[in-house]
Amino acid sequence: MLTKTLYFLWLSLTAIASAKGQSGFFMAPGQKQVDIPFEFNNNFIILTVTMNGTFPLRFIYDTGAEHTILSKREISDMLKIHYDREFRVKGSDLKTDLIAYLARKIRFDIPGKVVAPKEDILVLEEDYFRFEEYAGVNVHGIMSGNVFSKYITRINYDKRIITLFDRTSFKMKDGFTAIPVEVFRNKMYIRTPMEAVRDSSAIVKLLIDTGAGLPLLLFSNTHPLVHPPANAITANIGMGLGGYLEGFTGRITRLGMGDYKQTNIVTYFQTLDTAGINLEYLNGRNGLVGNALLSRFTVILDYHSFKIWLKPGKAYKNEFLYDRSGLNIITSGSSLSTFIVQSVLTGSPAEEAGILKGDQIVRVGLAPTGVLNLSDLQRVFQKKPGKKVKIVVKREGKRIKKTLVLRNLI
Repeated sequence: MLTKTLYFLWLSLTAIASAKGQSGFFMAPGQKQVDIPFEFNNNFIILTVTMNGTFPLRFIYDTGAEHTILSKREISDMLKIHYDREFRVKGSDLKTDLIAYLARKIRFDIPGKVVAPKEDILVLEEDYFRFEEYAGVNVHGIMSGNVFSKYITRINYDKRIITLFDRTSFKMKDGFTAIPVEVFRNKMYIRTPMEAVRDSSAIVKLLIDTGAGLPLLLFSNTHPLVHPPANAITANIGMGLGGYLEGFTGRITRLGMGDYKQTNIVTYFQTLDTAGINLEYLNGRNGLVGNALLSRFTVILDYHSFKIWLKPGKAYKNEFLYDRSGLNIITSGSSLSTFIVQSVLTGSPAEEAGILKGDQIVRVGLAPTGVLNLSDLQRVFQKKPGKKVKIVVKREGKRIKKTLVLRNLI
């Protein structure tokens, strides 16, 4: 099944305590605001930065991460960056320890915009994220939401611009609705009404997470009314730090976002095994809101006033789309245009068409896959029920034609 890939970062509290002193980005003296363009790819906000004055690097802007992370250690080794210490990072299962290193006083520039002169960052021993493979996105790491938190931060998804405002000169424009938030460890949480099924309302606590490419994730063992609907399907709900995230995918009836309501939302459900982890880090949350929902708005983050502000954008009324093929596809190759079937959902159109795990998709319709990216493929397999999609797969050196008839899976 094609999913919106989700990346979590779970850090042990001992690691967090060792990496204090992040300075964040600064505007030039006297500057009141700055516009920072970003790329929006597969529902990830990607910033182009330089590290210690070198070549451009691509980092995902992640308000759900406490620390900036470099996932490509070969870059820091090449720059001869000193590692202050080694420690352990919790993997996606919240149990497995993965190796990371602390590097201090790293300079980041968004050229011509802002400078972060002394950032403490984590460097992963290996590229546990494997962003390229599972999200079809070339990135070098994660930029913590902390780096902008001293400023009022506006994310305009329609224009692909993050604007930082000096607090003393900022004036709120008309059309925005405020939502109170809790700020814990420099991360924002909202409490909001949710209907998992009709006439079954609950108040849930959700992390605002621009590092997640999905609409909504709920932890199904954190509230009696938070559980997968009867027609949910089992799925790898994404890829986390060091492994798959197993769970279910379905739809919930309604979610409140201040004065706004979103309906029939594609929702991912994960059961947390909380044994042996520090529950303080979870901060009592029932899940998170990701970019596939946040991008329906222009979002303003104000950490100091404990508020976010929302204004509907161009995608506000769009349907929440989900895969209708049953294919889970990973990418490879220098241009990320080699597509391999990682798994096939039982009973899905893909299984009925005879597509197998390990098949390479080489053509979709009239288009060779060399001119497509993972987002392009996702859009094809999200087309309306009944749509016939002709593809060519390569299996054991042979090219085989297949036709899928798309249908709703959730």
